[in-house]
Amino acid sequence: MIVLRLALRSLRNRWVTAILTVLSITLSVVMLLGVEKIRAGTKSSFLNTIAGTDLIVGARAGDVQLLLYSVFRIGDATANITWKTVEDIKSRPEVKWVVPISLGDSHRGFRVMGTSREYFEHYRYRRNRPLEFASGEPFNNLYEAVVGSTVANELGYKVGSEIVVAHGTGRVSFGEDHKDKPFRVGGILKQTGTPVDRTVHLKMQAIEAIHIGWEKGSAPRGDNVRSAEQVQQLDLNPKSATALYVGLKSRMMTFSLQRWVNTYKQEAISAILPGVAFAQLWKILGSVELALLAISTMVVFTAFLGMIISVLGSLNERRREMAILRSVGASPINIFSLLLSEAVVLVLAGICIGVFANFIILYFGRAMIEEWTGLALDLTLITSSEAKLMVGIFIGGVVASIVPALRAYKVTLSDGLTIQT
Repeated sequence: MIVLRLALRSLRNRWVTAILTVLSITLSVVMLLGVEKIRAGTKSSFLNTIAGTDLIVGARAGDVQLLLYSVFRIGDATANITWKTVEDIKSRPEVKWVVPISLGDSHRGFRVMGTSREYFEHYRYRRNRPLEFASGEPFNNLYEAVVGSTVANELGYKVGSEIVVAHGTGRVSFGEDHKDKPFRVGGILKQTGTPVDRTVHLKMQAIEAIHIGWEKGSAPRGDNVRSAEQVQQLDLNPKSATALYVGLKSRMMTFSLQRWVNTYKQEAISAILPGVAFAQLWKILGSVELALLAISTMVVFTAFLGMIISVLGSLNERRREMAILRSVGASPINIFSLLLSEAVVLVLAGICIGVFANFIILYFGRAMIEEWTGLALDLTLITSSEAKLMVGIFIGGVVASIVPALRAYKVTLSDGLTIQT
């Protein structure tokens, strides 16, 4: 206790240096915790891009490939699923709901996805949050579209805006578009931080409508041309789907239905568990997580290096102070303990202030971060993983303080009382 009181009084006498040291540690802790919050939030948002869906069914392919095109709209399916297969899956006793999706077209660089109204009811993300509309509502007629928040913001769309879908997924359509069947924006979704934000949603029947006459892969000509009004009189029931989101009556039935789908004899299809596929994909992207952690670790290391330099720089000024302490009976180990105690106080103060500062920043900035980036960050003072990091910082600070403490330990009484020239 005597050593601790001496350490506190010594720091009070050198309050400017002490405050600067605490501030550097505080900033490093805030950055480390901030990066950790973002890392955890990014991982959580990534793994919860789609929630509440028990299986995703598509043409036979690898789990990651099926996940990429069905959820992230990256790449293309190897084949479509026939509508008979869709009906067979719907009729299974385990199935509660099925939402079909159809991909293949685009709009000014954004993917167009055909689906049903049930999509807006059953699609969930980030811990079972439903899709919400910022304005408008789901499809009311054949030529209405629902756009994600990013599409609306970047292209300046509002409810009532007219859009034209391009044939294919390229940013440039080269004239291959469906301008004879324009769509009206009927709804704009709130930001989700998922690929939904960058998607233009149409009815499955609308996908069929715009492709009437395109059976040979090129724009219809001559007698094959049908107006938007004429197409509405035709049979527009979907012929196929790119993939299916499937919800079950009980998750206990997941593996049995997956086995049935994977062994389905009429068509080569496969079913994946979204959570398992996300975990596989995250392993591929794990280097990003390590990079973030490495950056924040370097910041903490820099703060400790600054603390060592600061203490070492002040030792020469404190040589007479150390000599006086030695002269009144302090042993070398007491001198060592004094400097170690000062470092412990500085590190603890920096950690505590940093943790509370991070919480305050998160408390007031959480809504803004979610609005700008779509990341949902947990509002917690400190998690178990973050607590481990703080323990690591404390240990690192104590270890770093040993260097100047050992230097002071070796300072002799005669060295301190000798006039240096």
